[in-house]
Amino acid sequence: MPEHRDTAATYHRYHIPTQPAPDIEKWPSRFKVKVRRAGLAKLLISEVLHYGPRKDVILSRPCMYGVFSGPVGGFMPREEHCVGCLRCTTEFPEFVRIEHNPERRSLGDSYFTFNYVDQIAYEASSGLVPVRGAGYRGKFGGEGWDGMWTDMSEIVRPTRDGIHGRETISTVVDIGYTPNFLQFDAAGQPIGNTPHTLSIQLPIVLDGPQNELAAGVAQMYARAAAELDTLAVLPFDYAVGLAAYGAAVVPVLRPEHARRLSQLGFTPRMVEMQGWDEALYSAITATFPDAIVALRTGFEETGALVSYAQRGIKVFHLLADFHGRSADGSFVLDLIREAHKAFVDAGIREEVTLLASGGMIAAEHLPKAMICGLDAVAVDTPLLVALQARFGGECSARGASSFRLPGNLNATWGVQRLKNLCASWRDQLLEILGAMGLREVRRLRGEMGRAMFMKTLEADAFAGLLGYTEAKNG
Repeated sequence: MPEHRDTAATYHRYHIPTQPAPDIEKWPSRFKVKVRRAGLAKLLISEVLHYGPRKDVILSRPCMYGVFSGPVGGFMPREEHCVGCLRCTTEFPEFVRIEHNPERRSLGDSYFTFNYVDQIAYEASSGLVPVRGAGYRGKFGGEGWDGMWTDMSEIVRPTRDGIHGRETISTVVDIGYTPNFLQFDAAGQPIGNTPHTLSIQLPIVLDGPQNELAAGVAQMYARAAAELDTLAVLPFDYAVGLAAYGAAVVPVLRPEHARRLSQLGFTPRMVEMQGWDEALYSAITATFPDAIVALRTGFEETGALVSYAQRGIKVFHLLADFHGRSADGSFVLDLIREAHKAFVDAGIREEVTLLASGGMIAAEHLPKAMICGLDAVAVDTPLLVALQARFGGECSARGASSFRLPGNLNATWGVQRLKNLCASWRDQLLEILGAMGLREVRRLRGEMGRAMFMKTLEADAFAGLLGYTEAKNG
């Protein structure tokens, strides 16, 4: 059988299997339902007189979602069923009132607001794309990611088929080194610099917490990454012993780990150095000569990235804090563009890979970050929220933030929640790519022609007019 027929026989389309994974810890309901019992009693009496003993009809009022269908009806509303449709307050304003639950609003912090928490909880529990029948209710402009819009004007219909499985839109990305050009000898064999990359099926890397982390959670990250065919970035001490998922594990190494590399128990495809260290780099390349070495560092190092590339680093994992800020307060959107531009100006952007973490907490942030210049996003806090972690106050600084995970976590549930979240984000990414007419996500990197910035558009329209003040991107 010809070789290409063998390949076709073993080909399978990438797909993330999703399953319902409902919450294992009860969270506060979204709404508080307040009922004046005297008014409800009068309604029930009138309903009984009108419908007789038809209990199913009587208990369905005034809510079709079952808020008032408990053992004692509306005298003890089941608030967890309330979806906020406000039908009850519209029909019976004299004795029913719906309010937001302040306890629910405290699930996140000032950046990772409860709206994001709600959205991720839905995505992680169902694996589906959130659909709001009343349309988009968020901002159409603002600071941060809200100040960046994607341009869908070049709609190409055939790629819509990719969303529904009739054609393929690739979400594969390559991580590693690709030279600007190849050289061959007289025999046609490549000489000089050759590509050294690995491919993952998603432009999403699972970035595990680098401080105290339960061993079971580290294993969830590794197993989910292996099943998703992507990577999980984990502290060295937690990566040890995860040989079963070794192809998906990226250990983070510090200088003190240079003499302990053999304890890892497997040969990683990629490792990350926490800050540049010449001795550690030499130890890594000597112990794991085929591994891709990435530099994990803050955006504050952007000015030195090109010099690190000249020393041999070709993959950079750049860090903002959990609110997407650098030490000088710049927002991650601008920081990514600055890092991307540094390599473009040096003429080596095609040779390096850029990853980043911090402040990317929603599905729409993924394509926006790639348009700004990333090859892939290393997702951090959304994964913890998918596992129903609660914030310990304001969580912005890495290493100084605390998250409390449910005490009854189990591996099967946790892995499925992480897979569901990635499946939902991938489906939303496919929607963006389909609307743009792109058949592969790699074309999205640095594609600034697909973006518009509120700051720029407002300046073009209003600069020089009385009362105009320049908007902020970050």
